[in-house]
Amino acid sequence: MNQERLMQVLLAPQISEKATYVADKHEQVVFRVASDATKPEIKAAVELLFKVEVEGVQVANVKGKVKRFKGATGRRKGWKKAFVSLKPGQEINFVEGGNA
Repeated sequence: MNQERLMQVLLAPQISEKATYVADKHEQVVFRVASDATKPEIKAAVELLFKVEVEGVQVANVKGKVKRFKGATGRRKGWKKAFVSLKPGQEINFVEGGNA
């Protein structure tokens, strides 16, 4: 896998109540990823960017919500979410901008 592709796989960390709960309970980090990203690409990208060891990756496709605007219905774009399990003792701290 080339490094340019890996830099484009991770889009943003997913910060939500559920993501915080999962991080505390299961030692996982949740990312918003490119919709064509594969599990091996996500694992390699996290290890490259944050210098941590990844135990496993689970992905979920999130469907876009149906929204109404001035009587017309539309649909938001769907996206892909990745739950990244880190090996014991590993941690990603987003506040300090990288690995801890």
